[in-house]
Amino acid sequence: SPPLPRPVFLARVVIGALLAFAALYAPYYFQPEMNKVLSQALYLAIAAMGLNLLTGFNGQVSIGHGAFFGVGAFTSAILMVDHGWSYEPTIVVAALLSAALGVAVGVPALRVRGLYLALVTLGLAALFPRVAQRFVDGTGGVALLRPARRDFSSLISGLDDDQWAYFLSLAIMVALFVLAWNLVRGRMGRAMIAVRDQEIAATTVGVNLAGTKVTTFAISAAYAGVAGSLSVMVDRIADGTNPILYFQRSIEFLVAMVIGGAATILGPAVGALLLVVLRRNTEGLIEGKEILSPALFGAALIIIVFILPEGVVGGVRRLLARLGRRSAARAAVAAAASTPPNANDSQ
Repeated sequence: SPPLPRPVFLARVVIGALLAFAALYAPYYFQPEMNKVLSQALYLAIAAMGLNLLTGFNGQVSIGHGAFFGVGAFTSAILMVDHGWSYEPTIVVAALLSAALGVAVGVPALRVRGLYLALVTLGLAALFPRVAQRFVDGTGGVALLRPARRDFSSLISGLDDDQWAYFLSLAIMVALFVLAWNLVRGRMGRAMIAVRDQEIAATTVGVNLAGTKVTTFAISAAYAGVAGSLSVMVDRIADGTNPILYFQRSIEFLVAMVIGGAATILGPAVGALLLVVLRRNTEGLIEGKEILSPALFGAALIIIVFILPEGVVGGVRRLLARLGRRSAARAAVAAAASTPPNANDSQ
């Protein structure tokens, strides 16, 4: 690919440096309550990144990723509460079990697409709380598990528990971000995009249609499972008592992906942060009118999508592209002005 214009390159470097500084400094600046909110944004970003791989890049619409999120949460909680595991190893198990469920769902999902696939995954999100209530025997005989606070104590001296939870979530999100970035830029990513844009043409050039879809489903589910596991550390609970909780989670992942920028790597993380901040600032905004909070929250989301239909990251990309075109135009004018006339023109 051609080198970026210098102003665009510098703008990206500055934006990246500012984001990195803000992410590393935030837990020392904010109080524990806000650090918890930021940690929630991080695990939400991980789940949205996984959904983005499936929907944004591979074109498979899912409204059921809350179920994979729930599998990750209950895997970590059950291993800790019932089997005495320390927390950190449970993240790996949660990812593997969620990926296995992703394969189990992805294989039959090969027979449906579009809105039909969305309905199938919607049923999965709606079914998960019933399954949890049937097989999980938690506090008071209900599907509710609360690991002890000491199980999430900081492993680094000098870091408070809320800071440890934040940095662990941040480190995992960065690792999964890099994984997604390399995946999308590689052969697998090209296959995913080809399947999304034109399945028949992709098959013609040798793309394994079934393998690409099922693999993407498994990876996407693993991301959601990791997010669910992290939610147990941040929120200190795995809850299967709310029949619509995991459907709500699925919608949150989808909204974060859309407002951040679908089919972009950074978009879901930006969307997750915006989603959590908007939700926090609209709750109880009008005293005595808490029922209006969802309406204010929804209105804010509509405004963002209306102003930035390509998402926040897409809007920033468009701005940087415009900056690059202007820079290239100025450079071309300057080059033309500095070019001496040839001999024929001088005569």
